[in-house]
Amino acid sequence: MKYRQPVRRKHRAFGLATAAILSLGVAPAALGAPQVSSHSTITYQKVQIDSVGIFYREAGPKNAPTIVLLHGFPTSSRQFEALIPLLATRYHIIAPDYPGFGQSDAPDPSSFSYTFDHLAKIMDDLLVRLEIHRYSLYIHDYGAPVGFRLMLAHPERVHALITQNGNAYKEGLGKKWLGIAEFWADPKSHPETIDTFLSFETTMQRHVAGSTHPERYNPDAWLREFAHLSKPGQRAIQSALLYDYRTNVAAYPRWQAWLREHRPPTLVVWGANDPSFISAGGAAFKKDVPNAEIHLLDAGHFALDEKTDEIAKLILDFMANHPE
Repeated sequence: MKYRQPVRRKHRAFGLATAAILSLGVAPAALGAPQVSSHSTITYQKVQIDSVGIFYREAGPKNAPTIVLLHGFPTSSRQFEALIPLLATRYHIIAPDYPGFGQSDAPDPSSFSYTFDHLAKIMDDLLVRLEIHRYSLYIHDYGAPVGFRLMLAHPERVHALITQNGNAYKEGLGKKWLGIAEFWADPKSHPETIDTFLSFETTMQRHVAGSTHPERYNPDAWLREFAHLSKPGQRAIQSALLYDYRTNVAAYPRWQAWLREHRPPTLVVWGANDPSFISAGGAAFKKDVPNAEIHLLDAGHFALDEKTDEIAKLILDFMANHPE
């Protein structure tokens, strides 16, 4: 407690100063951030958490408020490479890879439990190791179940919530989840569900399906993701997590109750053409957080890939309007 309170006052002062400068119409370049952000200012680090190597990207002034970026499936913190420099002029950014994803270790499922409870614990332990005791969360896809577990465990640490196709409502589940529900009921009888889930075509379609600008998507994204999913051990890892995803749907009422109780400043930037987490899921946040700021964008599941500048501006404006 002696550590946290000065940090919160410092963050509030930083945020109030930023808001005041913005109100004067001063350009972001004049905000006087400790460093000029670019891709070259991102650092790439790896630490041992519970004997598992966890990789994370970090950028921005460490005395600024922290935004933790929680990635989706089947990507990694790499999905934030273009966003991080745009936010890091004003905020301290941490973007980790979960175990089994990206550059983090992928221990064998026989020795590591691949559940969302466990992923969230590893992320929690990482933030403690990095002495980050107060933060805003950006959640996307798998980042939602990880992020909501962090929020429920430590509500006092959460300043604000930014969700980009990070679902918390049954009405946000697209048609494909009907087939996945059959897999949850009897996994051994539905190996085709995993075949489809990990296929090249599905990996590509996660990016381009529903997009009105598929030319804005770099094919390297799904080529890298499919290469990762094709590694030895990945089928078992991803099968375990897909099966455990049923616990997230069951937890939706608890997550919604938490939102109603705490009502954090909430920004919804949702790719409205996402066939997996449909736009109704984004709009539903308004039920539990009436003051939530909702933006349904003409984009697909990986909206950030084609709306980087727009989403970055929405985040910066939102955070300036809700300073620590």
